[in-house]
Amino acid sequence: MVGNRSEGRGSGRGNQARGFAAMDEDKQREIASKGGRAAHAKGTAHEFTPEEAREAGRKGGEAVSRDREHMAEIGREGGKQSRGGGRTRRRSPNEGSDGGQQARNQA
Repeated sequence: MVGNRSEGRGSGRGNQARGFAAMDEDKQREIASKGGRAAHAKGTAHEFTPEEAREAGRKGGEAVSRDREHMAEIGREGGKQSRGGGRTRRRSPNEGSDGGQQARNQA
């Protein structure tokens, strides 16, 4: 009986990463950086036009904004950084509880 060639593949590795994917991030970054420098030196590296950069930023913003929980967290962090830290607005001295309507009516 002839053996199935696919039986020997993987050597029991399962779904383990191999090659570039198996390297630690620093090593990957180092190799990628060398490739980028070589491409720029050779003149074959892609450089974004302002329009391409705008489009890429728009697409990235759309992708991020689909994650509602992430956007909510960003909003909460922004609220913490604001002066009041909450939803209330600071009133000027001439404003009463009506939000300044009386002052505008008298003017």
